[in-house]
Formats: sequence, structure tokens, C-alpha cells
Amino acid sequence: MTTSQISDTLMDILFCLGEQSDPQACRLCHPWLYAGREKGSFKYTNRENESSKYWLSVLNELKNRGVKDILILCSDGLTGIKEAISAAFPKTEQQRCIVHMVRNTLKYVSDKDRKAFATDLKTIYHAANEEKALEALEKVTEKWTPKYPNSMKRWHDNWDVVSPIFKFSMEVRKVIYTTNAIESLNSTYRKLNRQRSVFPGSTALLKALYLATFEATKKWTMPIRNWGQVYGELSIMYEGRLPE
Repeated sequence: MTTSQISDTLMDILFCLGEQSDPQACRLCHPWLYAGREKGSFKYTNRENESSKYWLSVLNELKNRGVKDILILCSDGLTGIKEAISAAFPKTEQQRCIVHMVRNTLKYVSDKDRKAFATDLKTIYHAANEEKALEALEKVTEKWTPKYPNSMKRWHDNWDVVSPIFKFSMEVRKVIYTTNAIESLNSTYRKLNRQRSVFPGSTALLKALYLATFEATKKWTMPIRNWGQVYGELSIMYEGRLPE
């Protein structure tokens, strides 16, 4: 079984499970990320060949499978995703995952400085608005660049996809600025692979993937905190694009 076939099957599994889930309770399938489908929604990720051509094919497949609109796409630094989403869903806002931004920034920071650096980074993405965030960005850059010359470069280079969160309240920001939901599902699959790396055939593999996904959905029961406020805010920001 090829990687492509496995990916297609996972998409089927995730969508089928999504159809049976309460969209308010499902932490994987946020309806404002993939709005417009009558039943269910899903996130789909694959590290293979991360290019604009590849991601455009993924997004077009989502459209062909019934996805009508994507309000906000939160991702890490996927090569070509910006160009692909602009072509497939021109109205979609792209949000860079803040957690990945912080992790990548701290990757080469010494242990003794990591806590202080992380605290300073928080002043950027916890800022009340974009103006305050830019002021914090300059202060953090000025403070740490002499010791870690390229540490803040990615923040400046990717500000256009970091900044969308600043128009939202903190309640909405907490929901959209991280890819933790899909990362958690990926972790489930990696755990399965560590436990058993060889399968007798494609059917056995697909059964294992299905069961792993089914087990993961048992955790998708907690409602999103302050959902009424979050939904109301998104309804105003994206008027006419969210289902009633």
C-alpha cells in the first residue's frame, strides 16, 4: 500500500468520524476552519513533498470532496502552503502556528537563557493588538539579537501570517494559533507505528489505523471553552460564512 493510498484512507476515516461528532466538542474538526460542508469537517496533513503544487492538490481534493470554505488555516512553516491556499481558497486567512514559532526560535538558545527568552516572546503574541505586538517584537529583537543573531528573523519574515491573531480576543486566539489538535492525532499514529512496524497486509494496517483513530476520538468530548463567545466573534469577523 502506497503512502498516497494510506493518506486517502485516513481522510475517509477522519471524515466519517467527523460526521458523527458534535462540531462544538470535536477538538480536531473545528467548523470555522472547514466551514460549508453539511456534515462534519476534518484536518488533513502529510509531510511528503511539502510544496505549493502538492498542497494545491490536497486543497483541491478537499474542495472536490465537498469543503466549500476555509476561514482560517493554522499551520507550521509548510513550504508552498501560502501560495496554495491563496489559489484554492482566496478568502482564507493563513495563521502561522505560534507554538511552532516559539519552538523554532528557542531551538538554538542555551538552556540558561531559554526561560527568559520564552517569557519575552510571550509579550509579542499576548499583546493587546498588532501595534503593541510590533513594539514588543522590536524590543525582543533588540535584546536578544546580539547574542543570538538570527533568532528573531523568522518573526520578521513571517509577520504577515503571524499577525492575524491580533484582531481576535484571547479566547479566540487560544483556539486558532496552535496546531496541537492535529499534532495530537499524529502522535497517536506515531505511537502505533512504534508498537508495531510490520503488518501482514494492507487490510490489517487500515484496521489498525481505524482503531487508533477511533480511540483518539474518545478524547474529543470536551466543548471548546467559551464557545458561545468564540462563535459569536467569528460570526461577526466572517459574516455570512459560518453555518447558522
